[in-house]
Amino acid sequence: MALEPTACKLYLTPKFNMAVTRFLFCLLLLSCSAGLSAQIISGRIIDSATREPLGGASVYCQNTTLGSASNKQGEFSLELKPGGYDLVVTFTGYQARLLRINASEGRLADIEMSKEEKSLGEVVIKTSSEVKDGWVKYGGFFVDHFIGTTPNATQSKLLNPDALKFYLLKKSNKLRVLATEPLQIENQALGYVMRYELDSFIYNYNNDINSYRGYCLYTQLEGSDSLKKVWAANRSNAYQGSKLQFMRSLYDSTLTEDGWVVSLLDEQDNKKFIPVANVYDSAYYGGLDSTNQVELWFPRKASIQYNRIPAPEYLKQFKLPKNVLVQISYVDMREAIAIMQNGYFYDQRDWVNQGYWSWKNLADQLPYDYEP
Repeated sequence: MALEPTACKLYLTPKFNMAVTRFLFCLLLLSCSAGLSAQIISGRIIDSATREPLGGASVYCQNTTLGSASNKQGEFSLELKPGGYDLVVTFTGYQARLLRINASEGRLADIEMSKEEKSLGEVVIKTSSEVKDGWVKYGGFFVDHFIGTTPNATQSKLLNPDALKFYLLKKSNKLRVLATEPLQIENQALGYVMRYELDSFIYNYNNDINSYRGYCLYTQLEGSDSLKKVWAANRSNAYQGSKLQFMRSLYDSTLTEDGWVVSLLDEQDNKKFIPVANVYDSAYYGGLDSTNQVELWFPRKASIQYNRIPAPEYLKQFKLPKNVLVQISYVDMREAIAIMQNGYFYDQRDWVNQGYWSWKNLADQLPYDYEP
């Protein structure tokens, strides 16, 4: 005997409907927040020749507080917030590796490390041009141009100055500074110790321009609750008007709301800047793509103005007119840059600062994982 299927109707009360709606809304919020939550990347460090794992290798994301070490099997993992990072891998006796990664990559391919070799030419150059008593002669100059001369810089200290070697390149009229070990810099203003692996610092006396390259890992200092509040306030002040904030505002399409004004050098008058009506015009900006990055290009020198907070210390130090109440930086771009959600951008060699941002050196820098 076959049974006829019976129709079943479910009658929902308004109260039950509201409960279901709230439940579904909570699920939606959870799914959205999951997309913004931290993600795990992992990988393995090996010797490029023997393919053997390297345990104890230092693995960290450049300019963040995020670091670890590989285990005996060469394995490591890091928890990262969405965005882009430069992953740095170092191991004694091996050449450092730098990999550009996205937090969403998950498992990375094996990272191969090669034994370090110094060329004879490099050794000869270092020996012939090294300055005797270099720290005494150039230490203060280096600190001013590397750590800075801002109020935060006055509360920062290089803990291992003996690691520095100074070389005067007379033919090119340049000062070059190298380090025999990672530099340790304590910043009591922002509450960080910075481990900076200096690749090189070069000051060009011909045009008064300095540049430095390296990899920085931040560690937060321990302190009382009251001291932590001071550090939090100082970090917030350092963030306002910073290049990090600008990149994030640009990514979030909130430049105007956040107080930024971008101008370009007038093609007819190289002493005049004309405000850009829409930075998000396709002439300057490439929208979000499948890799979760945006692109930015300034065809001429750009003036970037931050209107929210004045910078009296900067104006006083450089003897600028008192009626200049805003922070102004000038930027020259060699190529377009790509910007990620956390403010990371590349290639950073294509972005050259002058003005306010060039005054803000290491003592005023914040890690990419900083959240205001």
